[in-house]
Amino acid sequence: MARVFTLLLLLLAGPLSAKEEGVLPGLVNPGFHEPPEWFKISFLDLREDLEEARAAGKRLALYFYQDGCPYCAKLLDVNFALRDIAGYARERFDVVAINMWGDREVTDLDGEVLSEKQYAEKMRIMFTPTLVFLDEAGRVTLRVNGYYPPHKFMAALRYAAGEAHPRERFLDFLTRLDPVPAKGELHAEPGFHRPPVDLGALLGDKPVLVLVEQKACPPCDELHGDILKRPGTRRLLDRFTVVQLDLWGKGEVTLPGGERLMERVLARRWDVKYAPTLVFLDGAGSEVFRAEAYLKAFHLQSALEYVASGAYREQPSFQRFIEARADRLREQGVEVDLMR
Repeated sequence: MARVFTLLLLLLAGPLSAKEEGVLPGLVNPGFHEPPEWFKISFLDLREDLEEARAAGKRLALYFYQDGCPYCAKLLDVNFALRDIAGYARERFDVVAINMWGDREVTDLDGEVLSEKQYAEKMRIMFTPTLVFLDEAGRVTLRVNGYYPPHKFMAALRYAAGEAHPRERFLDFLTRLDPVPAKGELHAEPGFHRPPVDLGALLGDKPVLVLVEQKACPPCDELHGDILKRPGTRRLLDRFTVVQLDLWGKGEVTLPGGERLMERVLARRWDVKYAPTLVFLDGAGSEVFRAEAYLKAFHLQSALEYVASGAYREQPSFQRFIEARADRLREQGVEVDLMR
């Protein structure tokens, strides 16, 4: 009853915008990017949001963001500015915005009451933007950890809306929509291990970075043509044993337990959705961190340092680590540009 009364007061007060207190309180900070007006105005009881989406013939999508996030701005200003993406998302989904560091009260699908930041931690949100897509029963159909360019983001929306075949993985769905050219070569880098490769034999004092790429991949071109050539990146890479795999390759990879798989089979087992994806393994061969979206140099270097320094053991929040690293660099007189 109190919730209904609050809603009536808001309606009597006049038209609501995404910025007004009581709708998305706490969002209007320096670096805030206003979401589209068609995002759902939610009291953050996700059980109610799920039911309302289902009644409207839609599915629920949770959009985790933070103020000052350049990739969130890119998602809102580029992807959702495109008519086909915005129209499809608006027709198929109720989108609820959740501030990764916010203090608003969230009632999750389990009935647990948490703050936004506690819920983001429960959901293991490491990157922003992160979108968690749910089906009508509240099951996760797809999770997009980070920024996808428009064509891949549109494929993600279609997959999350239920257009895929039963049990079809997102990577296979994406390939079916936009087949990867069969020709071309991966970028060769001195010192990178290529199949046939034994991951168990490479484990040691250094963590292992498995770089999963594909041919005809513009983000891979940018990675090798720019980011990996920077001195700061090279210094960090020296602290890793680096393995390069082809997302569609047939080369043999031997896992630490002795199992042998083709590159493409391993990529599917690891549920790799994006190229390039960086999978970090510790000395026992266990995955400790992953970066699987479009990243510029600062964030990619931060991911390398996060694992190489062992910071992931003490600081479970990658975003907190990034903030501290940026502050430290600025204190040293280094310019921090998140999108260079």
